[in-house]
Amino acid sequence: MYGDIKLFAGSGCPELAQRIAEYTGIPLIPLDIIDFPNENIFVRLQGSIRGQDCYLIQSHNRPVHRNIMEMLITIDCLKRDSAGRITVVVPFMAYSQSDKKDQPRVPITARLLADMIEVAGADRWITIDLHAEQIQGFYKIPGDSLTAFHIIANYFMEKKLNAVVVTPDLGYAKKGRNYAAYLDLPLAFVEKRRSGNRNIREALTLIGTVEGRDVIIVDDLVDTAGSISEAVELTKRCGAQDVYVAFTHPVLSDPAVERLRHLPIREIVTTDTIPIPPEKKLPNITVLTVANLLGEVIIRSHEGRSVGELFNE
Repeated sequence: MYGDIKLFAGSGCPELAQRIAEYTGIPLIPLDIIDFPNENIFVRLQGSIRGQDCYLIQSHNRPVHRNIMEMLITIDCLKRDSAGRITVVVPFMAYSQSDKKDQPRVPITARLLADMIEVAGADRWITIDLHAEQIQGFYKIPGDSLTAFHIIANYFMEKKLNAVVVTPDLGYAKKGRNYAAYLDLPLAFVEKRRSGNRNIREALTLIGTVEGRDVIIVDDLVDTAGSISEAVELTKRCGAQDVYVAFTHPVLSDPAVERLRHLPIREIVTTDTIPIPPEKKLPNITVLTVANLLGEVIIRSHEGRSVGELFNE
């Protein structure tokens, strides 16, 4: 139905975009992206893409709002050059924690972002490990909400650990159960309740047993590392041996790196949905790539083949 695959990379994750291009065997098409002195962004294509199947790869990492705006402008640029189809590939989707009105007089920013992507002209979207899966329902256009679960789980499968899978709160319990079932390991949960200040939560107790065993703490992202720090300290107090921490998105806002640096963690396992600057790459961090996953989904999307088959669905 469409022409050839055309790959474009925004400023958010150029290294990941290059790895995707290498997997697919399709070179990235250069974009002229210019920041004017007044902070306006200008984007220009270096060739016609009329009637082609275009994929824009852009993660919403820092600077978040600049990368979002660059993405929207580039989508508009592709649309106005008569692209046959535009798919925005967002390895890390910003504002996925703002998915509902959980208090009076607040926005639902995840819905706003979905509307902006549609209005800009995208025909499809692809992302990995949304913090709230119901965000899929905010889009009227089709999309693929992928997961790095198999990439991370297979990495730990090779380690053959005598471990317990632990989730840092009950909100991640279902996905934690998936890890435990896949790795054939027991599961434990950190129970957290709010203190007197409703915006502060404390880790109170561990539901399950970790004494004498290694621990794999799993989550979708680490921002300031507050929840992870509590979970690590709690499991160690409960007799855990080596502690591993695994998550998809390394947001790593301050003071996350310093917190992680001083925790008794044997290994931190994450992915390249967000590039980690050199100053934040701790000696015990392992970064797995999602490039092959995204590259394969791009090819299957272009050819009209099932994406679910990748996960035996």
